[in-house]
Amino acid sequence: MAAARPILGRVLPGSSILFLCDMQEKFRHNIAYFPQIVSVAARMLRVARLLEVPVLLTEQYPQGLGPTVPELGAEGLQPLTKTCFSMVPALQQELDSRPQLRSVLLCGIEAQACILNTTLDLLDRGLQVHVVVDACSSRSQVDRLVALARMRQSGAFLSTSEGLILQLVGDAAHPQFKEIQKLIKEPAPDSGLLGLFQGQNPLLH
Repeated sequence: MAAARPILGRVLPGSSILFLCDMQEKFRHNIAYFPQIVSVAARMLRVARLLEVPVLLTEQYPQGLGPTVPELGAEGLQPLTKTCFSMVPALQQELDSRPQLRSVLLCGIEAQACILNTTLDLLDRGLQVHVVVDACSSRSQVDRLVALARMRQSGAFLSTSEGLILQLVGDAAHPQFKEIQKLIKEPAPDSGLLGLFQGQNPLLH
């Protein structure tokens, strides 16, 4: 009996969607590496717009946690309000209306809360989840590390923003490649990941 073919996690613009989770004002001073996380998520958003990848944005209880931060560049996106620690219930209708959807690219906060639960809900729907590790964080770096390991254990792919961007564009001959090249010319800002991944970290092996 032939072995089951592994899921490779390829990402294509026509079957992908970008989720932007809860990057709001009240989190600005509490989340580790918040400016860097938002900067990377903004880069993902600009690429999604260039490649016509759909984008969905949520806000967690905005009456108390404030609006999405302006530096994300999410003007024109209508945020969906939620109280659940997952994006999926608020986005159920959008997901149901996209039968071609295969891959969700996930950015935002917090890793151990809404990012983890969104990932589990999406995996439960049979979707592939690509957690943009340099665009996700938490108040605690321990929570961030364990959440990344937990998502990987459950079947999510851990990817960097640049790795996903280059998968999406696919070819230097792509008509949008020069614009995208400008966005990735400078490396993504350091968001503390090297300290999480270096050494013999048993959670990520």
